[in-house]
Amino acid sequence: MPHDHARIELETSLGYSLKEASSALRIAMEAVLRPLGMTVTHYSCLELLAQRPGLSNSELARGAFVTRQSMNVLLQSLERDGYVTRPPEAPVGKVLPAELTPLGRRRLAEASAAVRGVEERMLAGMTAAEQDAAFRALRSMVRSLRGDE
Repeated sequence: MPHDHARIELETSLGYSLKEASSALRIAMEAVLRPLGMTVTHYSCLELLAQRPGLSNSELARGAFVTRQSMNVLLQSLERDGYVTRPPEAPVGKVLPAELTPLGRRRLAEASAAVRGVEERMLAGMTAAEQDAAFRALRSMVRSLRGDE
């Protein structure tokens, strides 16, 4: 049978394997976050706020891979639950920077520990050198696809 170069062979497609790994990671993360009353998007938002305070709604949405509208709904829910606070008026322009509350920091610490366990499980079969090579390869793929050369 002649090889069809236009067809993607799923067994050998790096893109398909990446999507499969991404899906497996998300499922595993959702499984450990669900008992904490969180989704991956909740966790991502809290982690982004902890590591990069003062991000705008748009920046949070990009970082968590959701729409601005979805992030706004999430921030309202996190604010209502006492995980974040936002000033009543924007200090600059229309940006309302959200900040983690002490409760939000405690919940994030629990979620981070759970997610760290998932990542350790994911990397358990790899040496430090293999992990480093995989990280560099993935960053290179992102740069290439975004045109960040």
